Amino acid sequence: MQVYTITDERFRKYGKLIKDIDFTELIEKMKETPLPSDVIYKPSVSNLEELEVFGKLQDVIYGEMPIQIGYCNGNNYRLDALEYHRSSEVNIAVTDAVLLLGCQQDITYDWKYDTSKLEAFLLPKGYGVELYATTLHYAPCNAEKDGFRVVVVLPKGTNEPLETQHAEGEDQYITAKNKWLLELVESKA
Repeated sequence: MQVYTITDERFRKYGKLIKDIDFTELIEKMKETPLPSDVIYKPSVSNLEELEVFGKLQDVIYGEMPIQIGYCNGNNYRLDALEYHRSSEVNIAVTDAVLLLGCQQDITYDWKYDTSKLEAFLLPKGYGVELYATTLHYAPCNAEKDGFRVVVVLPKGTNEPLETQHAEGEDQYITAKNKWLLELVESKA
């Protein structure tokens, strides 16, 4: 699979580069977070949310809607699933990482997705992107052998446990608040 950069024209359908926010303090604080041999995801981390950048992200990117700042760190070389939200997701690279992205519009009416349509993008250290709500994604993949650290910003409450049962159509794929998840059969081999 060819890996493009986030500045490639192909990326524009999935999201946009965030240019006007300084992530330096957030990136420094993230260096204190664990880097396990597998993948760890924390949706909301208080010491990251106490930083000045929290207000900038909330006001500028999310239009003053409540947000949460967390992270996804670790080592990953495969894609087990694809997820999407009803909102944009911000990813900020503390280390280089590879994002595997697709379009929600390519999900068939029987809830299948052809993984050959996925595209890979290098998210370089220090850069932040807004992934649109229609962008299929999951945990980043390694760009370096030592693993990856990526900040994840979403509307407050995203990925918290559901309060009701969900069963039919698209509804059956909601696995947490504001998170629809498609398992990929191809990855189970």
